[in-house]
Amino acid sequence: MDTDNHPPIKPQKIGVLLLNLGTPDATDYFSVRRYLSEFLSDKRVIDYPQWLWQPLLQGIILTTRPFRSGAAYKSIWDEKTNESPLLVYTRSISEKLQKAVKHSGKDKLDDNIIIEYAMRYGNPSTEKGLKSLIDQGCTKILLFALYPQYSAVTTATAYDKAFDYLKTIPRQPAIRTAPAWHDNENYIDVLAESIQEKLDELDQPPERILTSFHGLPIRYLKQGDPYHCFCVKTSRLVREKLGWPEDKWITTFQSRFGPEKWLQPYTDETIEKLAEEGIKRIAIASPAFVCECIETLEEIAMEARDEFLEAGGEEYTYIPCLNDRDSHIDFLSQRIRQELQGWI
Repeated sequence: MDTDNHPPIKPQKIGVLLLNLGTPDATDYFSVRRYLSEFLSDKRVIDYPQWLWQPLLQGIILTTRPFRSGAAYKSIWDEKTNESPLLVYTRSISEKLQKAVKHSGKDKLDDNIIIEYAMRYGNPSTEKGLKSLIDQGCTKILLFALYPQYSAVTTATAYDKAFDYLKTIPRQPAIRTAPAWHDNENYIDVLAESIQEKLDELDQPPERILTSFHGLPIRYLKQGDPYHCFCVKTSRLVREKLGWPEDKWITTFQSRFGPEKWLQPYTDETIEKLAEEGIKRIAIASPAFVCECIETLEEIAMEARDEFLEAGGEEYTYIPCLNDRDSHIDFLSQRIRQELQGWI
């Protein structure tokens, strides 16, 4: 057998692919439309029959919604890099984790760990991220979805997308998928620390603290998706860590659309009700998001603030996501090394 043209074999390395939700490439109509079309065509996100859903999506929804969503993205777009904050922070997390993982252990094999990032929807694509790791000689890859609370519409579909690509290549690397970490003690510590830091900056403590998680149709919960339970547990553990009374801490859900009932209480309705009841000072965090995105910066930091003030509130404090803060990077680095046990 002729082996003269055999492709070169590279030194074996270990890859880690961080997977986040995604973002449009720009804020113009067509960029946003492409992104929304991919996102809303995911059967795990919208599980309606395709013969019913696609004509509605490709017609009415994607004719009008890109204008509204594009304006929202433009309001939070990073002017310095001309990218969305989600992309900026995800890349920063990846770069800082690469340094942290290489310098956190004594094993020289740490030098063989390569960390890349990719998006479930948009760019850089999951396929591109996997190709990059494989081309660099990674024969073992950890898929690490950046969602603290597991859901089929986030964690599962991120891994689905990776395996869709892996099904098409002749030589698959060994694959592991990292679990979510909604009740991890170290994660709760980091989250509580970040909230307390923001509260310490205030002249007066808020009368209520809200933790706002991305919503989900109640139907998904009844079908077995554990997301709601994980969100409630994260919120409770953080409240207990900070020592806040139960009656001053509220777990809510945001970003609903369509006619179905979603997880409740709704964030927007709760904020308006608090203001109408005479609550003047509230603070709000979004523990379901590892880094800033349109749901946190536009929907919570801007839109919800306006709703609270217009309804009679006076002081509205948005608590930033963990983003690329050092304690968050340390935690994620520990999680990665834990999931790589047996490989390093």
